[in-house]
Amino acid sequence: MIWRKFIKMTTDTFQVIHTAREKGKKIVVIAGAGFAGLNAAKALANQREVHVVLVDQRNYHLFQPLLYQVATAGLNPSDIAVPIRAQFSKNRNIEVHLAKVERADLIQKFITGRTDHNSEIQYQLSYDYLILACGSLHSYFGNPEWEEFAPGLKSVEQATEIRRRILSVFERAENEIHPEVRASLLNFVIVGGGPTGVELAGAIADVGRTVLAKDFKHINPAEAKVILLERGPRILSSFSEDLSAKAIKDLNELGVEVRTSAMVKNITSSGVQIGSNEFIRSQCVLWSAGVQAAPLVIDPKPEIDYAGRIKVTSDLSIPKFHDVFVVGDLAAISIKADKILPGLAPAAIQAGKYAA
Repeated sequence: MIWRKFIKMTTDTFQVIHTAREKGKKIVVIAGAGFAGLNAAKALANQREVHVVLVDQRNYHLFQPLLYQVATAGLNPSDIAVPIRAQFSKNRNIEVHLAKVERADLIQKFITGRTDHNSEIQYQLSYDYLILACGSLHSYFGNPEWEEFAPGLKSVEQATEIRRRILSVFERAENEIHPEVRASLLNFVIVGGGPTGVELAGAIADVGRTVLAKDFKHINPAEAKVILLERGPRILSSFSEDLSAKAIKDLNELGVEVRTSAMVKNITSSGVQIGSNEFIRSQCVLWSAGVQAAPLVIDPKPEIDYAGRIKVTSDLSIPKFHDVFVVGDLAAISIKADKILPGLAPAAIQAGKYAA
């Protein structure tokens, strides 16, 4: 049995003391159980010298690369969500805390978390080593009001909401008597030509052609118009040009219209404004255009890049703090002078293992 002591510091703050430290073990706190954090914990499993506390705001690990399958009704949420605790039930040196990490004090070496998002009670957890793997959120480039009309795809909740919107517009189109309104209902617009945008566009087009093809009497789901918008010169810009060209060819064969150098100026409940002269009417706009690091207060504040990612040294630690490592989407890991390691699962897995 792993014992913890809770010391009340103020009326709304408790400090967690692990008896493992009293036994001479180092406390390793891992903030985030995504690909990076989970694999860091696995690498430290059964290491007698350390006691690992894995902290996440959810009690399951999400296989994010297949979220688009949940969003397009190809998989159920339970197919891609695995309980975190089950991963470490046989590892005596690893425990899981369900909490949202809000702050890290690198001088006094503790993190501050909140067990319930609505709770006023915080707790402090001291560490000897800290691995920050808090992930990322969608960035709407200074237009947060767009999220209401164009949800992103980072969580199970967002995936199920996108699935609801996709299936709902087909149902509404089936009962719509005005041809112009029906046509706008069958317009699907995906903003952002990265991996998620490409996957969503292809999956939506495929659902219309195959899964729903014979289910409706007054519309033909295969005639749904799927438009993928990318503001840059090509989709999948983090991959080679050959792969970008191949992706466009495959998408076109599925009936997806790919438009590059298409700058989105506004998103409303009616559709998407491109540039100053074009408006695409749509009741189902999806966002996959940008990400930013998850919000986390760090004292002292480290150097960050344009997306809020923390710049790290070659060993993935924060400069001047060699006991604090940053991995996954939260880290800006340089691989060339002007190129950052992309936020993909294989990179996060390797970084987590390396930090451990």
